[in-house]
Amino acid sequence: MIITGIGDEAASSIDRQIKAHGQLGWKWIEMRGVEVPGFAKANFHEIPDAAFDIAAGKLKDADLGVYCFGSTIMNWQKTIATPFDVTLGEVKRCIPRMQKLGTKFVRVMSFKPGDDEATSPAEVFARVREVTKMFLDAGLQPVHENCMNYGGMSWKHALELLDRAPGLKWVFDTANPVFNADRSKPKPWSKQDAWEFYTHVKPHTVHVHIKDARWNPAKNDADYTMPGEGNGCVREVIRDLLASGYDGAFSIEPHVAVVFHDSSVTSSADQQFSRYIEYGRALEKLISDVQAGLRAKKAA
Repeated sequence: MIITGIGDEAASSIDRQIKAHGQLGWKWIEMRGVEVPGFAKANFHEIPDAAFDIAAGKLKDADLGVYCFGSTIMNWQKTIATPFDVTLGEVKRCIPRMQKLGTKFVRVMSFKPGDDEATSPAEVFARVREVTKMFLDAGLQPVHENCMNYGGMSWKHALELLDRAPGLKWVFDTANPVFNADRSKPKPWSKQDAWEFYTHVKPHTVHVHIKDARWNPAKNDADYTMPGEGNGCVREVIRDLLASGYDGAFSIEPHVAVVFHDSSVTSSADQQFSRYIEYGRALEKLISDVQAGLRAKKAA
């Protein structure tokens, strides 16, 4: 069992991301957006080759492994109308970089659905299936995140997507059901239930993103919390996974200082860094408490 985190939640720069994980004593990082000295911030598979080489060297010097690429492949910034060549280009740039770093997992999605779209055209399945095959053929494992995409519209959509893309696995995000509509139900769509979603994708889950939230009807958005303090069933999910022998990673995505897809949620660089450390420590304690409870239950 590994505890890690999405680096750009701590800081933009590669140096500060490495520093945060070093301060936490973690040996793994999940790379998403990154700023390398002399280059603009971009996703880890999209920064120029020279920037990637610098970042890879810094990670190696810090003895910090890259557990997963948090890619932009088929994410919520793209729809099915986005030319497939955009996706294919991202995949072709991502694969050799993962291989160079010895990274096994890459987070992918399945395009942003329309506001009234409760089903998806066959083209979505065809594209996800092709991307999945490309990574698998390269010896890499794509993992789909339940987010603002086809597979995230409900657990039923998730299972349908997994069925249509053989070999695809799941990265379960604990908080995303809190603010996502359950599009498997009639309108007006209610919000999803995190535990219900988790129990259905559990057999396919090989990676977990830890964040927590409560839905705030007054602002029509989520309020993000420390792990275990919201409605993401964080403690319950961790307990159930560990009791089942889960040996993958728990990767923090706090959103308590910044929100990757919402530029209105910001804080100072120092606040962002310190909150990331605080969140990491809180998750460590939560996991330790869960493990102690499981040991006590076993001994009883």
